[in-house]
Amino acid sequence: LQKENHGYSITQKVKEMTDSQVSISPGTMYGTLSKMEKDGLISFVREEEKRKIYQITDLGRKVLDIELKRIERLYRNSREEG
Repeated sequence: LQKENHGYSITQKVKEMTDSQVSISPGTMYGTLSKMEKDGLISFVREEEKRKIYQITDLGRKVLDIELKRIERLYRNSREEG
């Protein structure tokens, strides 16, 4: 999900990656994309066939890296306690 993409494609990719266990509604996706753009995590690239194409920013990559490490740490800690 780190390449240029539009909202619908992202929802489909998430569904595929999670074996349909996670389904993101259009309202949730587009609201989230709007907030992420305002926060500087993604930027609008262009419009294709009425679809806005976004890409992750340098700040977005940094935040993604921090979140991935946090999730890995939580997973490791839960495995050690279990």
